[in-house]
Amino acid sequence: MKNVNNTLRAVAFAIMAGTVVIGTTACAVARDQQTVGAYVDDATITTQVKAKLVEDKTTSAASINVETLNGTVQLSGFAKSSAERSQAAALAQSVKGVKSVRNDVIVRP
Repeated sequence: MKNVNNTLRAVAFAIMAGTVVIGTTACAVARDQQTVGAYVDDATITTQVKAKLVEDKTTSAASINVETLNGTVQLSGFAKSSAERSQAAALAQSVKGVKSVRNDVIVRP
């Protein structure tokens, strides 16, 4: 039950922060993904990565954007340190279904 509450809290935060999981990857379905299942898997991965960023006290989920396409997670935005940047990538990589992580987060103190 605790994981469900944490996930719900993370999804609510993502919505409040202006992250719309379906909206950020909707055009990818038509261009690069062949099945609705793959699209749903990517949306799930995006939500789970965002939830991990919210739960982790060393990362700023509001400053890091997450997009997923065919199991590849792309992180973008800003971090306050290289440690935060690395932690965001490690958290993303730890999510089930992630094939690779592209870390485009910029360190800006």
